[in-house]
Amino acid sequence: MLLVGAVRVLDPHRKHAAIAIDVLDGQAVDRTRRIRVRSGARPDVTRLVSQRQFRAVRVQPRTQIDRTGVEQPGDVRVMTMPGRKPQVGYPHVLQQTMDKIKSVFIGLGFEYFETPDLESFHYNFEVLNYPPDHPAMDDQDTFYIDDDHLLRTQSTAFQGRVFKQRKPPFRAFTIGRNYRNEAVDRTHGHTFHQVDCFMVDEGVSMAHLKGTLGLFARAMFGEDVNVRFRPDFFPFVEPGVDYAISTPKLFNGRWVELGGAGLVHPNILRRYGVDTEKYSGFAFGLGVERIPMMAYGVDDLRHFMDNDLRFLRQFA
Repeated sequence: MLLVGAVRVLDPHRKHAAIAIDVLDGQAVDRTRRIRVRSGARPDVTRLVSQRQFRAVRVQPRTQIDRTGVEQPGDVRVMTMPGRKPQVGYPHVLQQTMDKIKSVFIGLGFEYFETPDLESFHYNFEVLNYPPDHPAMDDQDTFYIDDDHLLRTQSTAFQGRVFKQRKPPFRAFTIGRNYRNEAVDRTHGHTFHQVDCFMVDEGVSMAHLKGTLGLFARAMFGEDVNVRFRPDFFPFVEPGVDYAISTPKLFNGRWVELGGAGLVHPNILRRYGVDTEKYSGFAFGLGVERIPMMAYGVDDLRHFMDNDLRFLRQFA
């Protein structure tokens, strides 16, 4: 009598790798280890389990074929042994933060735009109302590819591209990687991520800006967040402010600066033929890395780029 059943190959990538015991003329054959075990027509499953630490998972009816080729009912005992634990990937903590930012702004009615890391001088500086002698344009501060192209220094560069594609009213935002020639320390890096958002419509004011930033901050840090504005200067907004948040959950309620904001400069609107008597807008930007640094108490932004799994697994 020959008892036949499918032999399952030992697979180290499965949670439990399986081996099949075939019974051939009264002997059980473990094909995966090429070991013969003397037994009767039904192998001693208990002994195999105890000796080799296999786990019996089921006994199911199969077919046995006698010497004349006639099929008869039979049994096959399938046994398993623990396999290697599979490696499972998780989104990076910065990707988790960017996904949450996208969810918040899309929920507020903003349209997401993707723009290139390799940007033109025109979009990165010229259309954003930068004066010709602004220090940000110097070679020692910016990575130039040639006279007309550079690695984007700020996500605000997407504004000119949006004005080319949309007419007011609109709401737009982007999240991108930016590059600046800076000394690397625990709070500065040559590569960083930034979210930039702006809106153009009739009657847009600083009240709309503060309300939007308040909604964003509460979505990211909790309902008990307060937002503060203080005057500041940026070439592409007028008036300009830096904005900070305060919450009992972070730094004992101390005010922490998040980024810069303001009303879109009229020179930018006029450059693209927008009637400044009818339309106005607001814009703001902030570093993405600051959000998980504040939320999780990370004191060195270099940890996010070091690819140390001991650090990254904390956010899985």
